Amino acid sequence: MRVLLVNTSEKTGGAAVAARRLMEALNNNGVKARMMVRDKQTDDINVIGLGNGPWRQWHFLWERWRIFMSLHFRKRHLFELDTASSGFDITRMREFKEADVIHLHWVNQGMLSLAVIRKILRSGKAVVWTMHDAWPATAICHYPFGCNKYRTQCKECGLLPGGGSQNDLSARTWRKKERTLRDGHIFFVACSRWLANDAQASALLRGQSITNIPNAIDTRVFCPQDRREARLANHLPGAKKIILFVSQRTTDKRKGMDYLIKACELMAKNAPERLRDTCVAVLGGHADEIVDQLPFEAISLGYVSDERRIATIYNSADVFVIPSLSDNLPNTIMEALACGVPCVGFNVGGIPEMIDHERNGYVAQYQNADDLARGLNWVLAEADPEELRRNALNKVMTCYSQQTVAMKYIEVYNQALAMHRYRI
Repeated sequence: MRVLLVNTSEKTGGAAVAARRLMEALNNNGVKARMMVRDKQTDDINVIGLGNGPWRQWHFLWERWRIFMSLHFRKRHLFELDTASSGFDITRMREFKEADVIHLHWVNQGMLSLAVIRKILRSGKAVVWTMHDAWPATAICHYPFGCNKYRTQCKECGLLPGGGSQNDLSARTWRKKERTLRDGHIFFVACSRWLANDAQASALLRGQSITNIPNAIDTRVFCPQDRREARLANHLPGAKKIILFVSQRTTDKRKGMDYLIKACELMAKNAPERLRDTCVAVLGGHADEIVDQLPFEAISLGYVSDERRIATIYNSADVFVIPSLSDNLPNTIMEALACGVPCVGFNVGGIPEMIDHERNGYVAQYQNADDLARGLNWVLAEADPEELRRNALNKVMTCYSQQTVAMKYIEVYNQALAMHRYRI
């Protein structure tokens, strides 16, 4: 079986990380898997880049310009919306023609257009699409944030100026997506049960196959290490309790740093000794802009792309915190758990599917800084650290190992191929 995984980037972003890990898992379990990306960042021969010609940026810039006009030339929400109005025609490429299964992942920002997705469906290939966010089930947004219009039809979008209209960008894009999906059957895979439920409720995806498979992780890289050595390697204090926060862009409001700052302030107020024995490590872009706002000693680790070093950073921590306001199935939680590090996060999206409350971490009430502080304190001062560690590692081996996830995807591929043969 030959599978072509399609994603905008090879390494940047959670979807890219998940897609690349799946490619490795499939190749390790008897499937010939390759990856096609707009942004190729390594010399991996299994990853096909779409080149560095003028069209590489043209598709991205043209789509942004059209969205910018719909926003009345305001930057707010400019990178929260996607319309897939322009993209590469991958159906002409040899790797596409040789593949038995086309497996789409995150294909926005000029990678694929709806017109190209329509051509993919008309090609007769078996198509699987992993949803790393809600965009395939909505018109233009990646996270609905409580909006339920995708259950009937997107229009009058709250992310557009004045609340949109009956025929706004969301309504027009919705109709284009409807026409696209009429041309074939897609096996949609949501990374979390939460997102699968949203997909099943979408009027856009009625009649399509929808299932839930989590992302995979390489436990040869993300695994327990000696904490003292890990801290020395990353210049982190050896004697303090370390709270770790990780995000590609730490200033992203969706990642909830404001709630972590408030939770740390509450911890410092309720237990002043925390000011002496606790440190917050911040990993990700713009970390320097964050550290001065925290009441504890805070260390900026900056942006790190090397997975092996990232694994040592997780192993330095006593607890990993993820106060996201919306998230699918965060790779960061999986990475922390695989290193034996307990996690604390809000009860939102796929987070409570990963964190088993008071077993391998703590699930706090949504947007409740008090409960977030309570969870951090519970992990650092009340729970049995060895029991948390054992439970974390067991969760990963049971749910997220490469073999477990690869076998589930192979089953979906076989179903998609069987339906393809039946239709022929």
